[in-house]
Amino acid sequence: MQRIEIKGEQQTISEVLSERYAFEVPPYQRPYAWTTEHAGELLEDLLGFVGDDEPVEEMSPYFLGSVVLVKRERPEAQIVDGQQRLVTLTILLAVLRALVPEQYRESITHRLYEEADPLNNIPARYRLRLKERDNGLFQHFIQSDGGIQRLRSQAHPSLSESQRNICQNALFYVREVEQMPATRRVRLAQFIIQRCMLIIVTTPDLGAAYRIFSVLNNRGLDLTVADLLKAEIIGAIAANLQNEYTERWEALEERLGSSDFSAFFGHVTAVYHKAPQRATTLEEFRQYVSPAATDAERLIDDIILPMGAAYYLVQNCAYEPEQSESAQRINTMLRWLIKIDNTDWAPVAISYFAKYHDQPERLSPFLVKLERLAASLMIRRQYRHRRIPRYAAVLRAIELGEDLSRPDSPIQLTQHEREDTVNTLNSDFYLMPATPRNYVLRRLDSSLAGTSAIYDRKTLTVEHVLPRNPAEGSEWSRWYPTAEIHTKWIHRLGNLVLLARTKNVAASNYDFAKKKATYFAGRGGVSPFALTTQVLHEREWTPEVVERRQTELIAHLRALWQL
Repeated sequence: MQRIEIKGEQQTISEVLSERYAFEVPPYQRPYAWTTEHAGELLEDLLGFVGDDEPVEEMSPYFLGSVVLVKRERPEAQIVDGQQRLVTLTILLAVLRALVPEQYRESITHRLYEEADPLNNIPARYRLRLKERDNGLFQHFIQSDGGIQRLRSQAHPSLSESQRNICQNALFYVREVEQMPATRRVRLAQFIIQRCMLIIVTTPDLGAAYRIFSVLNNRGLDLTVADLLKAEIIGAIAANLQNEYTERWEALEERLGSSDFSAFFGHVTAVYHKAPQRATTLEEFRQYVSPAATDAERLIDDIILPMGAAYYLVQNCAYEPEQSESAQRINTMLRWLIKIDNTDWAPVAISYFAKYHDQPERLSPFLVKLERLAASLMIRRQYRHRRIPRYAAVLRAIELGEDLSRPDSPIQLTQHEREDTVNTLNSDFYLMPATPRNYVLRRLDSSLAGTSAIYDRKTLTVEHVLPRNPAEGSEWSRWYPTAEIHTKWIHRLGNLVLLARTKNVAASNYDFAKKKATYFAGRGGVSPFALTTQVLHEREWTPEVVERRQTELIAHLRALWQL
């Protein structure tokens, strides 16, 4: 059997983005998929480590993970695993190049572009080449000098999902970096280049590369945070009580389930830490949660078990008794919260339920406020580095027993936040990321229907009433005679409906009457959605109708969320 050489080496970003490698995303790889949520988390992690005082060259290295390559002796390297990180780091460096003082820009350009070396037969090339479909855009707007400025000044109406992710992540980084002082921008760039590390694993064989990828991403059932804490905490209890506490611990674990049990410790840590996570959950639990109890027994009895019970109620929307009207309201709000695109709200809910689980009259209005805050943060695309401090302030208010109904409570929205939420809802709403967009539409539809329904349909799609590409000579082109009028209303909330079926491209361009009868209406000529039923009652779909509907729906959302 032929021996296949595999090499692994820890390298700084300065070494990775150098003449040692000419990275290429091969055609069989999936497109670039990181959204601004992922990009925001990476930036948050980097800013959490970079600090302000310690010299960059003396800082502890920050490990970004591993990259698996198919590579022989030459620099050319096909990326098997690590595309998302390399592309996102390139985007961040390109943004920093555009926003740092001029004397630092050439140094960053050197990490993005390799000049020709004719004596070594090396052509001029960018250090990272994407799949053919995305590479031209990536070079023009990201890698090339001045690309970020072009991206900011030009419109981009027709992009693929991967291209849209590239542009949105770049513009997101621009907004974040512009808020930093110039010195911090430079410090961040230095930290990325000098102290951020990757494990580069190379092999000349594609099959071997994929086996390495599988091993790195499927490591079996390693010990979890819960396993390690169990051994540590139970081990600190007197021998004659260990069996009793082991049974209590395992009963909670069985109730929550293994995956939720490990997640639970992260939420408990957030309750006590009240700050973005800087170390592992295990380390931060030891630092912030364990000292809150006088001994291991109290840690289990007073913190882990009551908070575990609260977590179960929150995670499973299982406030009892379900038959009571207040319990139904509580569980309905929990079901909506679980559909938020992050779980940063969960420690707040757990803390409040642990404290007031026997007071439903408190829980219901609290959850209304929490869902409103969580929805607004999601709609306004406030990422984790802004969400965590806000929820930490709410946690402190709960801990101090403050009145959360006061206008200045951190759980309340400020006037500016309310206005910003409305402005976002009133813009080109369809272009919002799918999760917040669909959340708002479902939330709105449920409220319009006057029910507590939570839609869990496997097939639920969002459809434009006015088509995106109306045929020439159709009634649509008569109602919307100019591109300006069409563009103004096409992606607005008032032009959208929910359907319980997959999209039908042909039906999208039907005239209004036919579209209602054959596409929007369900069995019996009705729709299961209040939003769609409203449209079925309209005789025509002119700009005036869409404008009226837009005003009505925004007003309903204002009332729903007290905006």
